Amino acid sequence: MSDQSPIAPLAARERLMSEPALGAGNFLDHAVAANPHRSVPFVFTHRTDHRGEVVLRGHSLLDLVTLRDRYAAWYHANGVRPGEPVAVVIAEGLEPLLHFLALTSLGAVPALVNDAMRHDVMVRYLDHVGVVGVVADDTTRLAAAYREDPGRRPRFLALAAEVRAFDAAAVELPAEHPYRHGADDVVALIHSSGTTGTPKSTMLAHRGFWDGKQPRMVRFPAEPYDRLMSLMPHTHAGGLSYFLTAVLLGLPVVVMSDWRRTVVEPVMEAFQPTMVASFPRTFVELATGELPVRGAARVHSWFNTGDSAHHGHVRRLVTLGERPAGLIRPWLLPQQKAEQPALPGSQFVDGLGSSEMGMALFGQVTTPESARDDRCVGKPLEVVRKAAVLDLDGSEVPDGTVGLLAVDSPSLTPGYWNDERLTASFELSGYWLTGDVARRDADGRFYHLDRTVDVIDTAAGPVYSLPIEEVLLADCADLVRDCSVVGVPAGPGTGQHPIAVVQLQEDATDTDAESVRAAANGALAAAGLTALAAVRIARTAADFPLGPTGKVLKRELRTRYATLLAGQ
Repeated sequence: MSDQSPIAPLAARERLMSEPALGAGNFLDHAVAANPHRSVPFVFTHRTDHRGEVVLRGHSLLDLVTLRDRYAAWYHANGVRPGEPVAVVIAEGLEPLLHFLALTSLGAVPALVNDAMRHDVMVRYLDHVGVVGVVADDTTRLAAAYREDPGRRPRFLALAAEVRAFDAAAVELPAEHPYRHGADDVVALIHSSGTTGTPKSTMLAHRGFWDGKQPRMVRFPAEPYDRLMSLMPHTHAGGLSYFLTAVLLGLPVVVMSDWRRTVVEPVMEAFQPTMVASFPRTFVELATGELPVRGAARVHSWFNTGDSAHHGHVRRLVTLGERPAGLIRPWLLPQQKAEQPALPGSQFVDGLGSSEMGMALFGQVTTPESARDDRCVGKPLEVVRKAAVLDLDGSEVPDGTVGLLAVDSPSLTPGYWNDERLTASFELSGYWLTGDVARRDADGRFYHLDRTVDVIDTAAGPVYSLPIEEVLLADCADLVRDCSVVGVPAGPGTGQHPIAVVQLQEDATDTDAESVRAAANGALAAAGLTALAAVRIARTAADFPLGPTGKVLKRELRTRYATLLAGQ
């Protein structure tokens, strides 16, 4: 890695904050123009060599432009034009981001697809989007599906290796390359998990996806010593968001192609990040068992987005690393100075967000000194115009009352691609419904209790799964490594009852389900929460199904255990 810092000067970052044409479709070009260190490598990929050693390869801003333009030449030669959606089905890491840059430089719309998606679901999704072409690491199954119904086949179906090997010298890019986006132009399509059918296709707008991130240019930690490890899925809005931030800042970042601890920890030790960004999936692994002390030695901040994290995992992670005195809520405070004395431990920045929100719109910070505050996601960030808890009619409910979480922000999605009816179903009283159940306290803090589809409808009223999971992970940590709570019926007219599917800690694998239930129900009673009707232990990965982005598939668990309590 270069001794010269690639981080853009503060004055350049300040100019980017107010640049009216900057957005998600052209941030690379603005970074090149603003950063005098454009030839210094700062985006790193990783591999393991024949000796088992981690090898890091760096790319500069100019390198990224060269790769982007080569890929763009291939797409242009294959007839891709502005406004056309093209599917990118490529394994996680830097590669899908390069295809995003190439397609947006042509004004096309990359439909980023997690390659772990089931192929039958993927074909339905691509049909719904109406992609004109597909670039994938492996086209075998897709080609077979299209042979069965040739009328559905897009114009091209190509291997990613073909794009990488393309000789762009003979292709002339359009005269107006890179493409000039309008503020409302769609620059990407991001899919949902698809556990309830064909995945939703969330649109990201050129300006909207940049709105709200401007303060990161001066408030996100970007000292010469800072390094970011991005464990986000990079076919997801979260991964794209952190990549955009790193590129504009010139912040050294290793773009991970695997989120499993066995891969992550050696790269942490080689890269020595000061910041780690991830969905909860990797934080669960890092917080379990022996902590990654060497890899996290310099970490001062953990950034979580998507679903909020659990205190049982967070409290272990913040014991790692060190942080400058006063480093709290870096996106709201001025830059911290490197000469400040270090404090033991790190901070965990838990951001509740989604592709539809455009970014994390709520933030809660936990340090080793923080008091426990289960399910608190903090207050809305400054980009949020309004946040509220609503009833089904769209009226605000009193503080302390549970209802539907709703937000209004310039960062919000324009809606779902090719589905105006679905878009309208998430709009209520001038707000966007996030799909979450929450409450707000008198001080304006919000508490995330459940996804609306996961609320457990008991005969006594609604029960929320996330506070129950919180207690199991924090108060039964000697037994429970991870868990998922769902509602299943016990019989006609009895409503649903909560059950838990748990992964055990390594030294508790001989514990039986009833012992776990007894311990859990004791802790739940002390917290004033509903008892579990049953516990099932997940012994294999198949017993604890995860979606493409690492979320537990609660719908599958509800189906699997639908008759568990029958007759009780």
